Amino acid sequence: MAKKTMAGPAKKAAAVAKTARAVTAATVPKAATSKISKLAASKRETPKLKPKFKPWTDAEVREAFTRFRKANPEPKGELEHLNPFTLVVAVALSAQATDAGVNKATRNLFPIADTPQKMLALGEEKLRDYIKTIGLYRNKAKNVIALSRKLIDEFGGEVPRDREALQSLPGVGRKTANVVMNMAFGEPMMAVDTHVFRVGNRTGLAPGKDPLAVELALLRVIPPEFMLHAHHWLILHGRYTCLARKPLCERCIINDLCRWPEKTV
Repeated sequence: MAKKTMAGPAKKAAAVAKTARAVTAATVPKAATSKISKLAASKRETPKLKPKFKPWTDAEVREAFTRFRKANPEPKGELEHLNPFTLVVAVALSAQATDAGVNKATRNLFPIADTPQKMLALGEEKLRDYIKTIGLYRNKAKNVIALSRKLIDEFGGEVPRDREALQSLPGVGRKTANVVMNMAFGEPMMAVDTHVFRVGNRTGLAPGKDPLAVELALLRVIPPEFMLHAHHWLILHGRYTCLARKPLCERCIINDLCRWPEKTV
């Protein structure tokens, strides 16, 4: 009697699901891993795993970040802050808003509310007056007050150094937690905002369908010696050179490495 074998698509889908389950919890949240596995196994479809561009070589990645480091040895984030707490608040306020817009509002706010205790004393209503020029300011004010209270109640008024703990704060997601871990505590984290997502996909350096996929791809390919400043280099590159609508390829320092077929040089 002939031995039954899995159909091609089903076999490949099962392999993808197995690979997804093998990703460690330290790298990918359990919920995300479960979701990836379910999507890979659903409908018995063969996932499209072929990359859009030819992958960068290790030597090319190292060359790109060597150039970034030479051009800007000590890149800095553009959100103004006074301490880890004000950094958490600033990054939370920056969602769907510009850094310049957030800075304009917080220059008056932070001198009088630079700790969770002072922020609670200020209160949600007065906080709204300070940040009303920022998009979604009502909901953001509510989150800032809530995260301030939680910092006091559960963390002794100090910003935790753990990403999971940071993500437990109201209004703080993975990107915000990564920014705080990197900027406040010097951890080599990769925060993927709209600029990093665009650069990773457009250049072919770290293509991915969502921010988490791009983050994990960047963590895999970037040499450890560059990781401390990597997300700032990529953010600044996307903000000032690899623009969304009209990238400035003629001034791009990695244009010879970039895989984008529509680059102008």
